[in-house]
Amino acid sequence: MKIAFLNALRAFEAACRHRSFSAAAQELNVTPAAVGQLVKSLEDYLGRPLFARQSGGRTRLVPSDSALDALPDIQAGFGRLSQGWQKLQAQHNHRLAVTASPAFAAKWLLPRLERFQAACPDIDLFLNTSPRYTDFLAEHIDIDIRYGRGGWTDVAAEKWCGETVFPVCSPAFAAAHDIRRPADLLALPLIHDDTLPPDSGFADWADWFSSGLPQPAAKGLHINNSAAVLQAAADGAGIALARSILAADDLKAGRLVRLFPEISVPSPLAYYLVYRAESCNLPQVRAFREWLRGEAGGAAE
Repeated sequence: MKIAFLNALRAFEAACRHRSFSAAAQELNVTPAAVGQLVKSLEDYLGRPLFARQSGGRTRLVPSDSALDALPDIQAGFGRLSQGWQKLQAQHNHRLAVTASPAFAAKWLLPRLERFQAACPDIDLFLNTSPRYTDFLAEHIDIDIRYGRGGWTDVAAEKWCGETVFPVCSPAFAAAHDIRRPADLLALPLIHDDTLPPDSGFADWADWFSSGLPQPAAKGLHINNSAAVLQAAADGAGIALARSILAADDLKAGRLVRLFPEISVPSPLAYYLVYRAESCNLPQVRAFREWLRGEAGGAAE
């Protein structure tokens, strides 16, 4: 297969995925005109258009039915080509690209990466912190540590670790307030974690208070980053609903104290290791998965 034809297919795949020549060009590091010309070469070869142009605030590409039907197979093909190329480079390629949310990276993963690097000194780790799900092919990511319900399509996913949620505050805050019963929290400032929307299943104060207690008001401090939520609690801003994995080190170091440890509310979400099925046997992916499995027993400790 000629290189020019592969380039045309790559341009088509990116344009179809982004619905835009400009966005595809940015990803491929070429000009929009070059993407358009490559797509046109495919259209000329096939004798029919692959996109319609939809005008509005900005021009948007609308793939034809045949383009949408072919897209998954073309993406799978590029995935296999990428996998084959990595195998050809295996003796020289020790790069591992991992994506994790900023909060998980800051509060749990980064403090432990030294152990992974000590166990696998030949692997060059690239960590991409992003709150959104990975486009493995476009971003050249090997493994994504996701927080959710599972059930993602077109990828392999294995549950790594579940967690519980519970209220925490700074030792000084706890000493300054008479907190004896869960209902006492209703009179104190609560910190709300808005990292994920309610329809995602993300546990909130209403879930923790669901055992017949009055529901807390939504007023108070709202933060859309779980690591910042814990920091605000450690700084004495109020009481946060902590996720056990993210709060583990702060509890161990005494920066936070857990309130009502006898009450344990499981989160409906869990951490998953997500990767392309064809990547599961790459040595660096296998090594990272095995290391994480070994760390799982102490994930929330």
